[in-house]
Amino acid sequence: MRLTGLLTLLIVALLAGCSSAPKAPVSVNLPRPAESLPDSDEVARNDVVFQAFSLVGTPYRWGGTSPSTGFDCSGLIQYVYREAAGVSLPRTTSDLYNMKVSRPSENSLAPGDLVLFAMNGGRVNHAGIYIGEGRFLHAPSTGGVVRVDELESSFWQRSFKGARRVIGSR
Repeated sequence: MRLTGLLTLLIVALLAGCSSAPKAPVSVNLPRPAESLPDSDEVARNDVVFQAFSLVGTPYRWGGTSPSTGFDCSGLIQYVYREAAGVSLPRTTSDLYNMKVSRPSENSLAPGDLVLFAMNGGRVNHAGIYIGEGRFLHAPSTGGVVRVDELESSFWQRSFKGARRVIGSR
């Protein structure tokens, strides 16, 4: 009987320990990293760049305005801006050049800015989308495909005529 009493006492003690009130959780206030959400212009510019990248490798086609048939340079820009940002842009490089929007300098380009070129001197006749880190995306010429090039190359530097900031130009 004595053994039974000890066993009972031990079981009661164990159950009492299991049924005790839980300790209050310890609250630790860790410093939170400073998070800044991108503004809507930055989001739209990034959407333009991502949309443009999705078209790398699409064949060049003079007068082309869609991924299924191919693009010329201004058709690519018009398509990307419409699809990614809901912005309607002019169809020709000349009209893109003459838009009444912000004209960032070459050293203050932001992703999504338009870069404009005059091949062989003359008037503006080629355009691309600046993607950052000194690179731009464009539909170059017959037989080519949508690709990325270095803005700093001597070829593009000779023909660079300026930039236009469509998003965030207010």
